Amino acid sequence: MKRICMMLIMVLALSFAATANASDIELARKSTLNSILKSGELRCGIASGYIPFQMTDKKGRIVGFEIDLAREMAKAMGVKFVPVNMEFDGIIPALLTNKIDVITAGMTVNQERNLQINFANPFMVVGQTVLLNKNLAGKVKSYKDLNDPQYTIVSKLGTTGEQAAKRFLPKAKYKSFDLETDAALEVLNGKAAAMIYDLPFNAIFMADQGKDRLIFLDKPFTYEPLGWGLRKGDPDFLNFLNNFLTQIKNDGRYDKLYHKWFESTAWRKKIQ
Repeated sequence: MKRICMMLIMVLALSFAATANASDIELARKSTLNSILKSGELRCGIASGYIPFQMTDKKGRIVGFEIDLAREMAKAMGVKFVPVNMEFDGIIPALLTNKIDVITAGMTVNQERNLQINFANPFMVVGQTVLLNKNLAGKVKSYKDLNDPQYTIVSKLGTTGEQAAKRFLPKAKYKSFDLETDAALEVLNGKAAAMIYDLPFNAIFMADQGKDRLIFLDKPFTYEPLGWGLRKGDPDFLNFLNNFLTQIKNDGRYDKLYHKWFESTAWRKKIQ
């Protein structure tokens, strides 16, 4: 009797293993990673205008820190890098309808987005800061001081800057823009009190156009990891993304690109 039971257990174990193996093979076959390798293209969803992550240069080419990271990823796959430029608030729908393979658009990882898509490990951590109209010098010393109906706050549509403005400054008037540069110019031209947006963009805009014209409250008041987005149910692609990011951060390539886009200003004269 014991012998029969042992044989039955072995048969069931082998059957389970075979079923699990077949399931794993089917999952791998359906992976975005597999479709990328078959097509020979990596379609990356971007939103040009997020300085210095993705921008359009004077020759009409898409360039930037995150663009270079994505190019390195395509190179590691042995496929062609294909940036698909669109409005930021249309990127998640584009991913879910298979119009792109991955989101590489300076997207902040948050719980609302994570309900719709998965994220690879963060490639950078940023936070929201304030570009302030110079006429408010001495009156506004913190983002908290802007929570007043007399102030108009601006940010980019569909971003965590917009979310932060509405969450932390509910009493202020709010106006959104499709492009972060247009929002910053609204403050620069005295049509808004302040812009709430990510540290990298605000720092670069301040250096380029804000000297003696704006005040930069550069201490981030939120914690925001930036990550690449992918469709749910794809462990193979997620594994590849995480391993790629670990590799590039430890072999010197990430630091080289960071220096190029965040510590040097040579690229600015090539941007529109």
